Amino acid sequence: MDTRIAVIGIIVEKEDSVERLNQILHDYRKYIIGRMGVPYRERGINIISIAVDAPQDEISSLSGKIGKLDGISAKTAYSSL
Repeated sequence: MDTRIAVIGIIVEKEDSVERLNQILHDYRKYIIGRMGVPYRERGINIISIAVDAPQDEISSLSGKIGKLDGISAKTAYSSL
């Protein structure tokens, strides 16, 4: 199975969606290499980056599910490897 390495950048603007976000990340845990979260208290948001190594369709599915959550946006950057 061919996999790709990617980083998903996530901006959380509504805390009501955090529980659902964490459930989605838990569902994809076997592909997650690492996760870093930074609370930006002055602006009332959280910034999260997720490093993944997964098949292309799994990365797209994960990013799409995250992006559909209310008050959360996500963008994905892929490695050329």
